[in-house]
Amino acid sequence: MPQPPVKLRCPICKTPVKSSDEDFPFCSERCRTIDLGKWASGQYVISSTLKDTDDEFEPEPGANQSDDE
Repeated sequence: MPQPPVKLRCPICKTPVKSSDEDFPFCSERCRTIDLGKWASGQYVISSTLKDTDDEFEPEPGANQSDDE
């Protein structure tokens, strides 16, 4: 069964766009500039998984915990 065509929309103003449009994935230079401004101002953030730093510094099994003993 054929899949329905994907409807692409500008991520800023949600106007329909075609992949062949000059400013794809945006509908215009204005929306492209708004998006760039959001990245530059820190409104967009790429998150990463957080690591528990305590796990990284656990002593190896059998290692002396203290030199005072």
